[in-house]
Amino acid sequence: MNYKGLIEGLLFVVGDEGLTLIDLCSIIGVGDEIILSSLNELISDYENSDRGIRIEVFGESYKLVTKKEYKDYLKKLVPDEEDLLTQSNLETLAIIAYNQPITRMQIEEIRGVNSSHVVRKLMMRDLICEKGRSELPGKPILYGTTDFFLDYFGINSLDQLPEIKMPDSEDIETNLFESKYKEN
Repeated sequence: MNYKGLIEGLLFVVGDEGLTLIDLCSIIGVGDEIILSSLNELISDYENSDRGIRIEVFGESYKLVTKKEYKDYLKKLVPDEEDLLTQSNLETLAIIAYNQPITRMQIEEIRGVNSSHVVRKLMMRDLICEKGRSELPGKPILYGTTDFFLDYFGINSLDQLPEIKMPDSEDIETNLFESKYKEN
């Protein structure tokens, strides 16, 4: 049987959802070694060809995606959705991505403003989801990012998020003192 062709067809049909290795094994009815071997061959085939698509892994899901070098042409056909995220959406997403799992109150402590509306919007867009309940009083909901978040921002895992360099607390205190008491 041509497992590569079957996998390619399945990934095409499911589209943005993608399929995990477990899904593929279950649907096709063979072991993960055969599926992984076929997936790796497919990935190599796409990389070594002049085709417009490739296979990418987002979280645990394998997806068919367009090659990055065709981005400018595809933008003419499909508007860029990244423009639809507001500054508060991006700020809240960053807080969740770097601190997950995190409660809404913890998000609000970092942002300094009520974030319930933004959290609801991000959940409706499937960029974040509930990851359980905290042990804090009232058992607040814990939030984290989704596989769609990874897909949306074109990264394979949270390890690919840029590192944030935090200034030393001593530097912050010095800068605050100097800015408040500096002679003009």
